[in-house]
Amino acid sequence: MRLIKIGSTERALVKAIQAKVGVTPDGIFGPKTQKALAHWQSQAGLVGDGIAGPITMEKMGILDTDLKNESQFVTDEGLIIEKSYLPKGEYIEEDYKINNEYIFLHHTAGNANPFNTIRHWGRDDRGRIATEFVLGGQDHKTGDSRYDGIMVQAFPEGCQGWHIGKSGSYYMNRHSVALEICSMGYLTDSLKTYVGSKTLESQVAILEEPFRRKTHWHKYSDKQIEATRKWILYVSNRDLIDLDVGLLKWLKTESPGEAFSFKEEAYKGNVKGLLTHTNVRKDKMDCFPQDEFIDMLLSI
Repeated sequence: MRLIKIGSTERALVKAIQAKVGVTPDGIFGPKTQKALAHWQSQAGLVGDGIAGPITMEKMGILDTDLKNESQFVTDEGLIIEKSYLPKGEYIEEDYKINNEYIFLHHTAGNANPFNTIRHWGRDDRGRIATEFVLGGQDHKTGDSRYDGIMVQAFPEGCQGWHIGKSGSYYMNRHSVALEICSMGYLTDSLKTYVGSKTLESQVAILEEPFRRKTHWHKYSDKQIEATRKWILYVSNRDLIDLDVGLLKWLKTESPGEAFSFKEEAYKGNVKGLLTHTNVRKDKMDCFPQDEFIDMLLSI
């Protein structure tokens, strides 16, 4: 068994250790986790070195293989997906698996941590509003990349969360799988977000043509773009959703801005396949047609 310490990438084990020592289980082993673990070890009569080896693991009752199987899985495309489920009642459960026919792309208009996004959904009073998957990104203020490209599943396969809002199709909202990409969204010309925080210049995408009247946006990272590609392939195969219709079809005949724009037929639920929130809502700003993101979509 490996030693689990600062810098360890065994996220499932790190989260289990954090839960035992009373630290928020985000899967990142940093100084706070090390300090809490050292205190726990001392209280348990062990050497308080802040490193979890076989003796500490045994004392905690943690089994390496069991944790990996329960806390994450790997798709055929090589995408690691962490599990961090919402509390019961915060998503829609059925006695049968819901048949998804649409794939939706959103972004959170929030910061980089996908686990925090899911925790926020679990604490808010809006009911069962969530997407099945959330993708972490870079912190727009500090450049912290610890969550960049980390894909998290917020509730079990076959369940649902409300995520589209007001549209012309109740059926579409109940038969779609969706991804929230952690991004601060549109920016002002002075690179400030909608909450007034300043974005690092290295994380700014500038569009040649404005999208929804905005040219400056919080850039999707390379890791986010690659994880999104793998995720689209995974869910389209998992749920048997045709990718030759919807957004990918429009991108072959229209400009990126036009392809990402509101479509009346999509709003009514008459277009299946891959869509963005902007295809079915005139009032939403997610997602946006970043060049690298478009290149990835066209490569599928």
